[in-house]
Amino acid sequence: MPDDSLTVVDNRTSKSYTLPIKHNTIRATDLRQIKTGPEDFGLMPYDPAFMNTASCESTITFIDGDKGILRYRGYPIEQLAEHCTYLEVAYLLIHGELPDREQLAGWEAGVKRHASIRENIKKFMEGFRYDAHPMGMLVSSIAAMSTIYPESRHIFDPEIRARQVRRLFAKVPIIAAYIYRLYQGYAFVPPDPDLSYTENFMNMLWRKSEGRFRPNPVLAHALDVLYILHADHEQNCSTSTMREVGSSHADPYVTAAAAAAALSGPLHGGANEEVLHMLAEIGSKDKIPAYIQRVKQGECKLMASATAFIRTTIRGPASASGSPTRSSRSPAATPRSISPSSWSASPSMTTTSSSASSIRTSTSTPGSSTRPWASGRDVHGAIRHRAHRGLAGAVGRAARRQGPEDRPPAPDLPGPRVPRFRAHGAARARQRRGGT
Repeated sequence: MPDDSLTVVDNRTSKSYTLPIKHNTIRATDLRQIKTGPEDFGLMPYDPAFMNTASCESTITFIDGDKGILRYRGYPIEQLAEHCTYLEVAYLLIHGELPDREQLAGWEAGVKRHASIRENIKKFMEGFRYDAHPMGMLVSSIAAMSTIYPESRHIFDPEIRARQVRRLFAKVPIIAAYIYRLYQGYAFVPPDPDLSYTENFMNMLWRKSEGRFRPNPVLAHALDVLYILHADHEQNCSTSTMREVGSSHADPYVTAAAAAAALSGPLHGGANEEVLHMLAEIGSKDKIPAYIQRVKQGECKLMASATAFIRTTIRGPASASGSPTRSSRSPAATPRSISPSSWSASPSMTTTSSSASSIRTSTSTPGSSTRPWASGRDVHGAIRHRAHRGLAGAVGRAARRQGPEDRPPAPDLPGPRVPRFRAHGAARARQRRGGT
């Protein structure tokens, strides 16, 4: 009898069964052999909330909320945030290793090559009702790209598949920025090929009538770091949704739209929206103590842009050395003191999640004991608190060194407006009177 196995005795039949254990898990299909008779379908696990069900092996992300640890492909998030750009981290997550200079140049050029959207997509977006929710507009616009790029259905062609990845990286920020400008009543701003990925997003959001937008480097770096922090968080609700929809061999655009739809829920990405509403309600920092007092008295809630995780951890060796190794390629930009952690970049058994919680089954590093996490542990909060605290200090110090001329224009400055928004006042009046 192998050591890594589980012996199950069925008291109904007095038969015993030996089930192999891998990464502290057993396969659900191995339970099928446990039957009471030939007509019995076999034993099945029952886990309606996916509280303890693993669905895949992954070496992409490691999270330990108790210790405030977030690692991508074995690299600590602190090092990636300090030394890498968002597109470099995206390359790392996709390919498993940081790019060298040539690879990074090709990756960035490939994304910029697709940095535009068709006129029919813009017209499609302009057809939404004036008070349409931004996430509904985003989901619909991403799904609509499936009709524009029918080649995306050939998901087993590596080159076609990679092209859709570059398109999504390039076009989603454009769509998101245009949604914002539609809400503000401003005209569409095309991407500027001379700006970086995050600088371009700022340009498309905030450019008004000036000849050329000058992004604030401090804000651009802060946005880049925020992108890195949000790049991957294991098998959360939207990731699980995309995997499930993609398992039917649907094209990348409708699967990404499904993931965005999951993200829109108030128990997932919608939590960030609730935080923004709370900040708008607070108004200024001098009103924070009064708001905290209201929270303590139970008059309102203190919202957090985080997701609850419920999991146990599983790690096994990924290589003979037991730890990830960097290639001999030189870093893409300036020399970095960045290297993978000694954590073993081993497969992690990750569950499917049908709710806002990302529910994983994994184990601790080899040699450590398995320890279940407390229900509702705020993993994102523990990680982001550490990262944001350092980022806030750096941004604050750099901002104090910036002159007023280096700061971006306020988003509410007057600018060119989309004509259809001039009738919004009348539309709202009709709606109040019960019209359409």
